[in-house]
This record gives sequence, structure tokens and C-alpha cells, in this order.
Amino acid sequence: MKLLFVGDVVGEIGCNFLEKNIYRIKQEYGVDVTIVNGENSAQGNGITKPSMMQLVGMGVDAITTGNHCFKRREFVEMFDKNEILLRPANYPDGVVGHGYTVIDLGATRIAVVNLQGVVYLEPLENPFTVIDRILEEIDTPNIFLDFHAEATAEKKAMGQYLAGRVTAVMGTHTHVQTADETILSEHTAYITDVGMTGPELSVLGVESKVAIDKQRFHYPVRFVESQNPCFINAIVVEFDEKTGKAYNIERIIWR
Repeated sequence: MKLLFVGDVVGEIGCNFLEKNIYRIKQEYGVDVTIVNGENSAQGNGITKPSMMQLVGMGVDAITTGNHCFKRREFVEMFDKNEILLRPANYPDGVVGHGYTVIDLGATRIAVVNLQGVVYLEPLENPFTVIDRILEEIDTPNIFLDFHAEATAEKKAMGQYLAGRVTAVMGTHTHVQTADETILSEHTAYITDVGMTGPELSVLGVESKVAIDKQRFHYPVRFVESQNPCFINAIVVEFDEKTGKAYNIERIIWR
């Protein structure tokens, strides 16, 4: 089987560009399952019901998020109402939503797990402890982890920690696609960051001048999405659905 994972979608412009191209990508690569990180899919970051529904309308099977998952307070309750919408699993007990879901395809089942790193981000529960607990609960060998983390070292450590135990460890958050895709222990597909889907000529999707002014002058600014032409950063993981073993990972930059 082949799973498509699309890196952080930025704003309305990113959603619209993905919507125009996702069917061609799925057809060209022979995709069976699609996951998208949607935590920046709303204008001004976060996720809203309209941006979630636009992603669902594209045929997305699961939506992962990260540190902006609860940015829009009016949308928080939706995390309890949608099985395919995930927030990081290492949020404290009692927080709305859930950190993993299992997609039932009839002949096989695929687990999608969402975790957030703790280096340079919020002090959530230790993600290594949490993933051990989750793996005891999941009863399918096909396990895909979106590890939403800032530090490269934390992502690399998680990849090595889960080598041979999950189908793929796919990094998100930094919005810059890395060129280190590999298969660990002849089993686990790994990439430090899948990248982003949105305006290529920007600073992580933000209008360049605004981001530059913020860093030059250190005064408050209002981030706005760039309106420059978009690209899609994604990966396709090919795996054996009977064993959960990945045997190929391919990076995609679609302009």
C-alpha cells in the first residue's frame, strides 16, 4: 500500500492549492491513504471548521495538528466530535480530543498517531513515554506517527527509538523539508520534516516583509500569509500492510 502525508498546510491559499492538485498527486503515485497536517490551515494559523471541512472534502483520511491545535477557541469542541481530527497525544488527561485514530479499510487497519515534542515547545508529557503507552493499545502493525517538534535532535531520537516498531516517523512543524528520508532498521520510514504546503516565496508561509520586520526591529506585527505561488511538500510511504514494514519513502515537491 501507499500512504501520502502532506506537510503543514498554510492558510486558505495553501488549502486551495492542495485541493487543486491532490487528486493528480494521488493518481500519479497510486495513493491508498492520505494524511494531512492541518494545524495552520485557517487564515492566521490554527484550524477552523471551514478549513477542516475543506480538507475532508479532498478525501483526506486523517488530519494531524500540533502546537496550534487549540489556537481557535471556537473550534476546540470539534476535536471531541471528529475521529479523524487529532491533537497531540501527550496533552494532559482531560483535554478535549484524542491523540490517535485507527482507519478501518476493511482488509487492513492503519493507525495514525499525533505527538508533540517538548524541546523549545510547551512542556507536555514526555513523548517517548506516551508513545510506549499508545503502542500497547494499538492492535495493527501499520502505525504512522506525525511527530510535531522543533528540535532536530528530538526528532532523530524518536526515529531511532521507534525503528522497527512503527511503519513511519514523519516530522512536522519547521515548515522546511529535509533531505534525510530513509528506512530505519529495514522497517521504519523516517524523515525529520516533511515541510509545508503553501506559498514558496515566503518565510514559512508568512509574507516575507512582515517576518523580516519582526526579526529586524523586534516589535509586534500581524502575520499574514504570503500570496505568492504555492508548492506542496509531502512524502509517499510504500509499506506491506500485513507486517507494517515500510520499504520505500519518497519526498515530493509539487509546484
